[in-house]
Amino acid sequence: MIQLFIASDHAGVKLKALCSEMLSNEFAVTDLGPFDETSVDYPDFAKQVCKNILSKKDSLGILICGSGQGMAMTANRFKGIRAALCWDEKSAELSKQHNNANVLCLASRLIENDLNLKILKKWLSTSFEGGRHQNRVNKIEP
Repeated sequence: MIQLFIASDHAGVKLKALCSEMLSNEFAVTDLGPFDETSVDYPDFAKQVCKNILSKKDSLGILICGSGQGMAMTANRFKGIRAALCWDEKSAELSKQHNNANVLCLASRLIENDLNLKILKKWLSTSFEGGRHQNRVNKIEP
């Protein structure tokens, strides 16, 4: 069973709960918080998810904030993390097929919950193609 680490900021708490509920039967989901809508700093939660992913081989992460941008920016500062901010199913599919994204970032305030859940399903059901894409992914790391 694939391990998923999920976290949000205060803007993403409700969507995070929907995602966790949807995934709990197929994945080992670890919710790293927060657990209410009290204002928090998104970098603290992005860092927790990234550290957990880097310590557990083949795990994946889901990060949610209002725009998804702050989470993506924070996550991509970690060597070995390839965080993708996805806005539709095609961007989610390509982020896995071509970029081997290991973190999905979602925008709770800009994208409706139904579409965010479709994006998540597409991302999780897509595999990395490797081949010519592997060479490019290798060039991401310094």
